[in-house]
Amino acid sequence: MADRLDELIAKIRLLQEEMEQEFHLNRERFHVIIEQKRVRFSAEVATQQRRFKLGLARYLRRASWRAMLTAPIIYAGVLPMLLLDGFLWLYQALCFPVYGIPKVRRSDYLVFDRQDLPYLNLIEKINCGYCSYGNGLAAYFREIAARTEQYWCPIKHARRILAAHERYPRFFEYGDGESYRLGLLRLRKQIRAGRDQTPPSP
Repeated sequence: MADRLDELIAKIRLLQEEMEQEFHLNRERFHVIIEQKRVRFSAEVATQQRRFKLGLARYLRRASWRAMLTAPIIYAGVLPMLLLDGFLWLYQALCFPVYGIPKVRRSDYLVFDRQDLPYLNLIEKINCGYCSYGNGLAAYFREIAARTEQYWCPIKHARRILAAHERYPRFFEYGDGESYRLGLLRLRKQIRAGRDQTPPSP
């Protein structure tokens, strides 16, 4: 059973690598150059991209009343996100070293590169920054929680769950007490050794 799961996980990782290659080809198509985590375009491409930029006045005139009404509620979410971000830093700093769990690198998950797009205006760049922060923070939180779960309770649920994290397939089957007792230390050693860690590609 474990061998079959490892085989399936390897296939999934191969497919992820293929997806990364496709993303890379798309970046080349749009002449995107990444240098030290900064994105740039050639002068010619940047000039072409700026043609699609919508000025602030026109952008605001086109905004719907729904967007205007809900914007303050949406942006109020930054406060709980900042609190969560601070808690996750503290949680990892205090708890992970005690158990020998490698810390999750925040910079692997929180990526802010959309502000380099020449066709976005200031409001669109702020919006993109907000979404990047929210989704990046969620992914960062998920990996911290997944490592915690692998260390303390790597047992699958009896019911199917949607969008399980990448570590979940290695967990023990629900009701298989023998495998849990025999294999828990093995999974803990794996996480301490930093094996099975698959951070996103830069």
